[in-house]
Amino acid sequence: MRRGIRIRLRVLAGILFVFAALICLRLYFVQVVHGADYALRAEKQYISASQELFSRGSIYFTRKDGSLLSAATLTTGFTIAMNPEQVVDAEATYTALSALIPIEREAFMASVARTDDPYEVIAKRIPESAGESIEELGLKGIRVERERWRSYPAGTQAAQSIGFVAFDNDNDLAGRFGLERYYEDILSRENEGLFGNFFAELFANLDSVVVDARAAREGDLVTSIEPMVQEKLDQVLLQINAQYGSIETGGIIMDPKTGEIIALDTVPSFDANDFANGDPAHFGNPLVEHQYEFGSIVKALTMAAGLDAGVIAADSTYNDVGCMTLNNKKFCNYDLKARGTVPMQEILSQSLNMGATFISLRVGHEKFREYFKTLGMGEETGVDLPSEIPGNINNILKSPRDVEYATASFGQGVAQTPMEMVKAMGSLANGGQVVTPHLVRAVKLESGIEKKLSWGGSERVFSAKAAEETTRMLVKVVDTKLANGTLKIPEMSVAAKTGTAQIAGPGGKYYENLYLHSFFGYFPAYEPRYIILLYTRQPQGVQYASETLTQPFMDLTHFLINYYAIPPDRAEVS
Repeated sequence: MRRGIRIRLRVLAGILFVFAALICLRLYFVQVVHGADYALRAEKQYISASQELFSRGSIYFTRKDGSLLSAATLTTGFTIAMNPEQVVDAEATYTALSALIPIEREAFMASVARTDDPYEVIAKRIPESAGESIEELGLKGIRVERERWRSYPAGTQAAQSIGFVAFDNDNDLAGRFGLERYYEDILSRENEGLFGNFFAELFANLDSVVVDARAAREGDLVTSIEPMVQEKLDQVLLQINAQYGSIETGGIIMDPKTGEIIALDTVPSFDANDFANGDPAHFGNPLVEHQYEFGSIVKALTMAAGLDAGVIAADSTYNDVGCMTLNNKKFCNYDLKARGTVPMQEILSQSLNMGATFISLRVGHEKFREYFKTLGMGEETGVDLPSEIPGNINNILKSPRDVEYATASFGQGVAQTPMEMVKAMGSLANGGQVVTPHLVRAVKLESGIEKKLSWGGSERVFSAKAAEETTRMLVKVVDTKLANGTLKIPEMSVAAKTGTAQIAGPGGKYYENLYLHSFFGYFPAYEPRYIILLYTRQPQGVQYASETLTQPFMDLTHFLINYYAIPPDRAEVS
């Protein structure tokens, strides 16, 4: 009996010890880790008794050295309010306030006149220095209250992907677009008391620091977006859009091995700090919400499919007749010219529709369709952005006709989102596998623990040999055909392909003079660090993507090589 009592007492003592240790640990986090935050809440002289400060997790960019740069954070300042009945001298009060903050005299006097309202807001989001100066004046009837609001130091950079916070239908502040919306459960803050979050975080991290992307608790988001690369991409996109008067221009830079996105954006965009004055049409994200027929860049995938299926070899040839009729539909090479006996390399070098058609028919309907499906075409990519739509490959899903497979082989009659396309193209760069593109690499919990997010494994679609052979062909395109070989980088292998596609109109008809230009490439070609996808919609005065996107792609390539000090992968040749 006594022994049993002693055991129970020891167990109880152990529980009490653990509980006490946890309390001490919690106090450490309160006083040391989050001391400044709680000190802010304690400044009662600046906060009305009923007021709760807005709280929300931060979003960070990651510099190349691993340090973090805020992309979405909280800014602290003041709200200036008044009780009109308590104001002694309206004119003197206005003069004193207007010397410190911009306020309109007419609006101020109108507020003073509302003596039946004990709380009139004069100004919001006042900087700390000005707010503290007003507090020191001790003006009768004037209240200075602490305020927090969401701010975006990056401004327009990746604004559509970062998103913003605004009032929802329930009049609650919540993420409305981009990462702010997708990770709302992680970024939002609930008042759970002293111990709720802490214990949940503590025990949630006993098993592993690698979790599913949507399983992490409250915390801050650490993205893979590199701020200097993002800035460079934005400059390039703005220049393209302005130079050619395009309706829309976008780009994605991704690590093809991991799926981490280094930079992404489209223009036109908006300033997240001033979204109220932005165009709501630009709040969405075309990279995951718009479908396009990308044209000839798809030929690279068709080539890889043919090599993987074994129906062609790198040294195979075919008879190019210039034009062909399948199922009563005629289609041709871009210049309507026949080439006769043509090796596989020229299908990519000269961007020959007849060559892509030859490969697709050799592969066969079922097998060709399966390649597209395994590449993720016609499906959402799984990227961590809201409102993603799948591409459309219904032409080859539902039709038994050769013509649909033929046109799909050169990127016509099938439509993908830009994110879907970079995912598919990444399979050529990483040895034949598809990975999930994503922006967030980790969640920093309020406890200080960092959870790395798991984005699942890769799925093989092409053999490593087929991917390498296709890469070799794409390198030759850059070395010999792109701008007549003048843009070749002697010390660096670059694989790339342009795409020019007519834009479809009502009834499936194509506009004669409206095009979507696209360009993809990766480097170093055989051990790629980055893949780049660029596109521009309806550029004016030019027909081919080689005219609009070649130089921007090379500018980005040279920038990345220099910025990351990527070593040469081949000897310099004359």
